[in-house]
Amino acid sequence: MTMKISIPKEQLSTLARVTFQGNIHVIDDIQGVNKAISKLQEYKILGFDTETRPSFKKGVVHSVALMQISTEQDCYLFRINKIGMPDALKSFLENPSVTKVGLSLKDDFGMIHKVSEANMSGFIDLQKIVPDYGIADASLQKIYAILFDKRISKGQRLTNWEADNLTEAQKEYAAIDAWACLKIYNHLSAHLFDPQKSKYIVNEEN
Repeated sequence: MTMKISIPKEQLSTLARVTFQGNIHVIDDIQGVNKAISKLQEYKILGFDTETRPSFKKGVVHSVALMQISTEQDCYLFRINKIGMPDALKSFLENPSVTKVGLSLKDDFGMIHKVSEANMSGFIDLQKIVPDYGIADASLQKIYAILFDKRISKGQRLTNWEADNLTEAQKEYAAIDAWACLKIYNHLSAHLFDPQKSKYIVNEEN
């Protein structure tokens, strides 16, 4: 018998929804970028994610619109579609001394490289870590649910991330995605998750 940990969709849908209790900062000018990066450089580990405007036409792919970088209490939403890739932000992404935790980073990097030649450094992909804990699920929503018994809503994923003004629902969704990556990493790193005691163990025949 082998052990794996996975949460069924049906069970996931019954969980209470996650809300973001921290502060959300929308950054849409160069002055704001410099102030935000100055604060973020004080941290050793941060959560990371990006959002791209969805395309509903075959062959049409948009550039990254939003980049989220989060501490445990504050999430900064950099509106890349408005500010591009300022030098301070590019240098931050290239800084190996600050750990940035994300999920499915290959996709994020691919979108970022459409607007910048940033040499991404200091990143950790949760998808490469969670298998060590027996977690078979690869989505942020399911990994978070397995660890914390709460559901990340994906209702805003296909909204327009290039809108003139982001809605409050978009801001919270974006903040949660980056913040959740950090929370998952910190939880696992602190050895607070015991795979043997998980309620989501699935036993399978070899």
